[in-house]
Amino acid sequence: MPKAKPQEQLREEFNRWAEAGKGESMEHEHWPITKPTLELMQIARSDMILDVGCGGGWLSRILSQRVPQGHVIGMDISDEMIERARQASPKFQNLEFVTGAVDEIPCDPDSFSKVISVESSYYWPDPAKGIREIRRVLQDGGSAWILINYYRDNPYCHQWGEKLAVPTHLLSADEWTAMFREAGFMKAAHRRIVDPTPAPEIYTGRWFRDAKQLAEFRATGALLVYATK
Repeated sequence: MPKAKPQEQLREEFNRWAEAGKGESMEHEHWPITKPTLELMQIARSDMILDVGCGGGWLSRILSQRVPQGHVIGMDISDEMIERARQASPKFQNLEFVTGAVDEIPCDPDSFSKVISVESSYYWPDPAKGIREIRRVLQDGGSAWILINYYRDNPYCHQWGEKLAVPTHLLSADEWTAMFREAGFMKAAHRRIVDPTPAPEIYTGRWFRDAKQLAEFRATGALLVYATK
């Protein structure tokens, strides 16, 4: 039986995540690092924003409330995630969800003033192509904000790769930033976003060896890469 293409693998895996209810848990897990990122973005009330890898739409809904004169599109490769996002968002008039992959974003050029992606980019089959696509759909002067928990400079997450059912890219902060520069972005830079959430006394999950490793991972922080078109 032929092996599924990377995009099909991702869709199938994240459809399974959606069915397991993981889309709904993302806000609790990712809000502590996303909240300071939104403050750095200086979102205007009329911004047009694309949320790449939106999952169940939790961040897209937050963004739509911050841009009452703007518009938000949440995009995910998982059609099941998108369906759940739509079902959870009937009251948001300036918000829509589309199924799509970052290497072929189903939007016109110059459509957005800001693009954000939280915990999605290391799954992209071709990150450089995805970054070029993000630049294509951004307006001149628009900015991209990519938040990454799985990266080479944080040694406490390296074990994730072998636990995930799909291929991932374990890249350094400098490698991510270089791809933005090579795509033609200006002012590409990176910084750490520390997760202040206290670690439990006893850790029983599958992603970390113990509570100490989880605490060290959070203290090292997530990687935020940001750039301007």
